[in-house]
Amino acid sequence: MQNWSDADLMQLVRQKHRPALEELYDRYVKLVYSFALKSTQDEQHARAIVQAVFTRLWTSESGYNAEKGLFVNWLITITRNITIDHVRKEKRNQRYVPVSPEKWEHIPDHPANNPADVISRKLMNEQMEKAYRYLSQSQIELIQSLYWEGYSLSEIARMRNEPLGTIKSRLHQTLKILRNHLIPEMEG
Repeated sequence: MQNWSDADLMQLVRQKHRPALEELYDRYVKLVYSFALKSTQDEQHARAIVQAVFTRLWTSESGYNAEKGLFVNWLITITRNITIDHVRKEKRNQRYVPVSPEKWEHIPDHPANNPADVISRKLMNEQMEKAYRYLSQSQIELIQSLYWEGYSLSEIARMRNEPLGTIKSRLHQTLKILRNHLIPEMEG
């Protein structure tokens, strides 16, 4: 397979031909890794990005089109996009220290321990739990991934192997359901 062109190998990769992916990996792993390492300045993150790039090649429905340019440029574009997503996710994760609401009450002098805030938070949690009953498991997982775990809609679409438009539509429906069931509770 060493004499095959990148475009030919990508055709085989789309047909789930593992040796073709291994050949592309051998050809471009150093380039992808060095690009990711320069961008992140972290070997562990660079390795994660390399894995994500070649996983994308394997799982992507839309493949490389030789008429639009060189394979290496297409591959670097994928690497750049995944690196940007990865860096954004890392920044989001660094901003927040995950503390579950149950532990807030144990933090001394925390503004969240104000009795009015505590009662308000408990009422809001109860209302959210009631509203969650109207959601499907998929909708609940979407809300948790997006708002509590910090994934972007694009990342969620990739993780679920679904089109971004489907994820956006599901989010819109989910928020609509929550709004319809939260507003009457809050007004009543």
